[in-house]
Amino acid sequence: MGHVSGQGGQPSRYNRSFGGMTGALIVTVLFVVAFVAWRGLFRTDTDDTPVPVDWQESVELADQAGLQVVRPRELPAGWVATSVDLRAGDDPRWGLGVLTDEGDFVGIRQQDASVDALVEQYVDEKAEAGDDASVDSEITDTWQTWSDSGGDHGWSTEVGDEAVLVYGSAPIADIEAYLGLLTR
Repeated sequence: MGHVSGQGGQPSRYNRSFGGMTGALIVTVLFVVAFVAWRGLFRTDTDDTPVPVDWQESVELADQAGLQVVRPRELPAGWVATSVDLRAGDDPRWGLGVLTDEGDFVGIRQQDASVDALVEQYVDEKAEAGDDASVDSEITDTWQTWSDSGGDHGWSTEVGDEAVLVYGSAPIADIEAYLGLLTR
């Protein structure tokens, strides 16, 4: 009888230690998660590597839908496309966001709207119109410039019924070089 109860005691001891191990593991995992979260609050060298998107695929879809979207022939070396916005139908629109090799943003917006509406939305509500800029591109040679107090800039034109706005925080020279790569 005592022999049987001894065996009966072993599994319960094993279960207790297994339960204890599980509890310790959960506490350890929670500690690691808390530590990583806490460390993340103070780290400045976080991995901000942009996730590239396949913007050429969206251009092909736009072409198939009969939309002639303004896009670069190619991106400059080191530039990465990070966002695409393509809508067909009654209210077609196109957007492409890229980061330069220095991590500055440049965007393109194209839709059936007024230039002013696009500038308000993507540059600044109080953006001021500047001089026309002469930049050779397949879209136009003359772009209306815009700027805001925060250092963002925009270049706009109209293509058919649609407004086109190229904008961003990148240096003017970078954006003007980008304008020269644009095509339909």
